[in-house]
Amino acid sequence: MSTILIADHHPITREGIKSLLADQNELNVIGNVTNGKDLIKSLRAHSPEVLVIEIDLPEINGITALRTIKTEFPRIRILVFSCHPEEMYALSAIKAGASGYLSKTASTQSLYNAIQQVARGGIYLNKNITDKINSGATNGNGLIAKFKKLSTREMEVLNLLSNGKRNKDIAEALDINEKTVSTYKTRLLKKLKVDNLADLINQSRLLQLRIT
Repeated sequence: MSTILIADHHPITREGIKSLLADQNELNVIGNVTNGKDLIKSLRAHSPEVLVIEIDLPEINGITALRTIKTEFPRIRILVFSCHPEEMYALSAIKAGASGYLSKTASTQSLYNAIQQVARGGIYLNKNITDKINSGATNGNGLIAKFKKLSTREMEVLNLLSNGKRNKDIAEALDINEKTVSTYKTRLLKKLKVDNLADLINQSRLLQLRIT
């Protein structure tokens, strides 16, 4: 039996996952947390085998926090279950130590399959994102190919920009200074080959729409 810890600040999500796994003998939910501080405490206290986590968890630093978790708990298998689009974050999450990434727009069956796959030691990315990544890899000028060149931090900055956040807000959210945010914006403009912030945000939103 694999032990599961759920980390999400939305009660409906936590209860939904618990309900989904309630009758599964091979998967046992041993706890749930709502913020980064409680997450670390719970990981140390219970040593779960699988962590199902939303990367927007309060008091935690997005995808970059996955590296910290994997450093302290190298045997844990992480499934990111997030509201953020897979095409922007899935590869970075895997590179940061996650074993899978699933959007919250996915079906209940997909979530169950993802948890099972990760619990068994596998990697989970749905077919849609895998096919698009493979397609983008053949065209160095494609939108997906461009996003694959972004670092984890660059994608975090881009996501916050696309949500209307100001430099000050981004600096506070990512615990960096405003000058560094400006540097990341300049890099994003260059890497995505656009001339202004509006076009940069449009590129980000276009990628999100392509998930459907």
